[in-house]
Amino acid sequence: MFRRLKNKWFRIGVPGCALLALVAIVAARQWMVQDTRGRVFAAAGEMPARHVGLVLGCSPRLQNGRSNLYFRYRMQAAHELFAAGKVGYLIVSGDNHIRSYDEAGAMKDALVELGVPADRIVCDYAGFSTLDSVVRARDVFGQREITIVSQRFHAQRAVFIARRKGIDAIGYGARDLTPRCGLRTLLREQLARVKTILDLYLLNRRPRFLGDPIQIGQCGGFGMNKA
Repeated sequence: MFRRLKNKWFRIGVPGCALLALVAIVAARQWMVQDTRGRVFAAAGEMPARHVGLVLGCSPRLQNGRSNLYFRYRMQAAHELFAAGKVGYLIVSGDNHIRSYDEAGAMKDALVELGVPADRIVCDYAGFSTLDSVVRARDVFGQREITIVSQRFHAQRAVFIARRKGIDAIGYGARDLTPRCGLRTLLREQLARVKTILDLYLLNRRPRFLGDPIQIGQCGGFGMNKA
């Protein structure tokens, strides 16, 4: 008797949970697409100028040692914005939880190589997540109006977060990968959108690390002690 009931609940519960997860994924995706409509641009010339751009971090290399195209295209997009006069400064925000892994430093080096002056790049070494990077742009770097640079799908989520944190944000979509090459990242993004909704509306998640306020244009960067 118990086994039959257990099997029955299993047959009902598993499909039910799968359906609920699918509904959550679709709802989160549509919400963010609609909320950021007209705020994520594909051409630099169409964008209003902002004092600061926030470049969201990722590793410059994949686990197999190959160059990460998401990183390369993101840096090219940030350089395009700066060269077009659409941003005056760039905050490069990434993970630096261990000395040997420095996303922000790698982004700065890549941007300098592309021609962005080093004194126009501010490193944020505590951008452990998209939410951390966005909230720190407001609470540490004092920005209430920013242009966020990443691939379009990621920029949508970041702009969505920013708008709920009182930041007037627009996004610039960097070149994306083909669906075949970027399929794993796109699948992860669907789950990340659901998690973002939970973080904002249920868990009230805060950045892991903040710090003293920094005024853009008067310093070279901020982060945890790297010694």
